[in-house]
Amino acid sequence: MNISILGTGWLGLPLGKALIEAEHSIKGSVTRREKMEQLQEAGITPYQIKVFTEGVQGDLASFLADAEVLIIDIPPGLRSVPEADFVGKIGRIIDYVEKSPVEKVIFVSSTSVYEDREGFPEYTEQDEANGTSEAAKQLISSEKMLLKNENFQTTVIRFGGLLGPGRHPVKYLAGKTGLKNPKAPVNLIRQEECIEIILQIIKKDVWNITFNAAYPEHPTKEDYYTRAAKEQNLKPPEFDQTGVSKGKMISSVRLEEILGFEFLKEI
Repeated sequence: MNISILGTGWLGLPLGKALIEAEHSIKGSVTRREKMEQLQEAGITPYQIKVFTEGVQGDLASFLADAEVLIIDIPPGLRSVPEADFVGKIGRIIDYVEKSPVEKVIFVSSTSVYEDREGFPEYTEQDEANGTSEAAKQLISSEKMLLKNENFQTTVIRFGGLLGPGRHPVKYLAGKTGLKNPKAPVNLIRQEECIEIILQIIKKDVWNITFNAAYPEHPTKEDYYTRAAKEQNLKPPEFDQTGVSKGKMISSVRLEEILGFEFLKEI
């Protein structure tokens, strides 16, 4: 099967390699030219593509020209550019997809679409995405745009916080003080599990659905990051115990029910 991965970075590159091992033909996009060689070495046909609200830099039409499946794995980027229009970018991508042979889309989203609250509600995919941050609102709007489009079928995956090679949240938290929400549950997932979920969706042809994806154990932030810091010989973060913690628990039971997926990689 011909598959194009828009955003072949920390998750997209090993995903591309795994799809090649499963005998798919892969195109991948990066935003910087110096990253293209890395894709080529992995057997991925590289493209340099940047998507803007007002247009596209690079040959997105050729990137999609013979693809049956498109995987969209680009970050909203609102932390670095708060005024960024991610919904506009997704709309621009949709314009191209509608003119291409792409029949199926996987959209990599985030559990940040659900709001943190006191009492730590458990969210399933049946619950309304109620996040109020700008990033959450733009992700929710992007999901809806893709899911309602009748020119192709979309499956949305809302991943929890990502763990894996070179990436662990504790590295950003180590040694910090006054961190909020010490009793909030963590919602995390390892890179290998993310890849396996996407492989299973494609293999089992599961479309027009939304999946939550986070490891089913949810220790508190304080317990988890204190332990993780010690394991990595980092200075444990210190938490502010004065306020009421807000958070959430993400249920991924639909992965088990629909895909038969089983989490094997502990956080």
